[in-house]
Amino acid sequence: MIKKTKIVATLGPASDDISVMEEMVKAGVNVFRLNFSHGTHEYHKSNIDKIREVEKKLNIRIGILQDICGPKVRIGKLEVPFELKTGDRLDIYADEILGVKVDENHYKTCLNQPQILAMLKPDEYVYLYDGNIRAKVVEASAKVVQTRIENDGTLSSNKGVNFPNTKIGIEVITPKDRSDMEFGAKCGVSFVAISFVQNADDVRKAKEILRGFGSKASVLSKIEKFDAVENIDEIIKESDGIMVARGDLGIEVPYYRVPTIQKLIIKKANAASKPVITATQMMLSMAEHETATRAEISDVANAVLDGTDAVMLSEESAIGKNPVAVVEAMSNTIVQTQSIYPYNKFDEFEFMDETDVVSSSAAALAVRLKLDGIISITSSGKSAIKLARNRPNIDIYAVAHDEATAHSLTLSWGITPALVVAKNKLGDLLADTIQKAVEGGFVDHEKGYLVTAGHPTGVEGSTNFLRILRRDQIDYYLSQKI
Repeated sequence: MIKKTKIVATLGPASDDISVMEEMVKAGVNVFRLNFSHGTHEYHKSNIDKIREVEKKLNIRIGILQDICGPKVRIGKLEVPFELKTGDRLDIYADEILGVKVDENHYKTCLNQPQILAMLKPDEYVYLYDGNIRAKVVEASAKVVQTRIENDGTLSSNKGVNFPNTKIGIEVITPKDRSDMEFGAKCGVSFVAISFVQNADDVRKAKEILRGFGSKASVLSKIEKFDAVENIDEIIKESDGIMVARGDLGIEVPYYRVPTIQKLIIKKANAASKPVITATQMMLSMAEHETATRAEISDVANAVLDGTDAVMLSEESAIGKNPVAVVEAMSNTIVQTQSIYPYNKFDEFEFMDETDVVSSSAAALAVRLKLDGIISITSSGKSAIKLARNRPNIDIYAVAHDEATAHSLTLSWGITPALVVAKNKLGDLLADTIQKAVEGGFVDHEKGYLVTAGHPTGVEGSTNFLRILRRDQIDYYLSQKI
């Protein structure tokens, strides 16, 4: 049985060598993440070229996830780091200024997004340095906000700022993001992750921009703001997939709510047949050490048991000491956890359309007949994902009609994007598929399979054909001339 839960690994200085990438894929990576908060277009293009080379060498499809940085709110440049103490006063100005110490226990700085200051109110909180320093708003205006520091900490230039009580309503796509999205479209990335999504409108705008660049990439919404959690149903509906970005999310909401929010989002994404990634600090200790902590292993295992489609590595694989070892540790944890996974959820989800009913019935039929795999011939990839929603304890092999669709399935639980076969009449399409599947080692004469397809072929949402394949049927299709 294949590794069902996928692994997303971030590329960086520790892992951008082609030989390291190859070993990471062998260890279990399904999708590489390119973090556009760092690096030039030339750097990312070099990595994309390397990924394609590894793909060709290993004869396996690898997804590419472009993670755009979005409107990350940061403080400005400081003259020297601020050694802040509880009770200190910190003034945040709308005008761009150099951050300085005014006098004892009094400091001032600015924001890179000054329009936010007008939205703040007394008694709301501002979190500095990605949540390490908490400040309470004392007085607020559009020009300057006075805050009182509530815990000790050192603040340096350009550190991140969060507003867990304030709906800031900023544009999530910056000019830099647009440029990066155009670059990603030209390079044919598989997925684009949109940072700091607040509502469904943000997703629609991102899709419109990408389609304008001719991109076929799936749009993934990163859930890292409290208002995104409040609007999660509409965001899931508009998105092609979801990322539970637990870093900023753990600052935006009380830390103790993050596990329950993670489980809720995964459950909702599963029900909607939308791939979901669980991200941030999954095996962070392995950035510095050879082994993960027991808590980290349990974190990965619990995300798998929750039903996540993928788990993600960030610093661990980008700047960690041994990116291959951390992928191996994550992969081993996933495979072991699969031994107790609650498979075969045929009656767990509400049916949204006919394809849901067909997919549930097909998955149940394959399991009850003890078949060895399901071959899903899919035009858009959705029918394969809907099969996977039922979490059958047998392998799913997707047969797409173009590479963009095949690569879009690299993120989805339990699906191997096995083949790309040209659209044709159903009989010829089946013969072409079986012949190539046998040649590629995906179909074995001694095993049984269920084929699902749509008739007429190539029409999205038309899955209505099921056929059981055993030795005689496989031999029949192998004998056909196309």
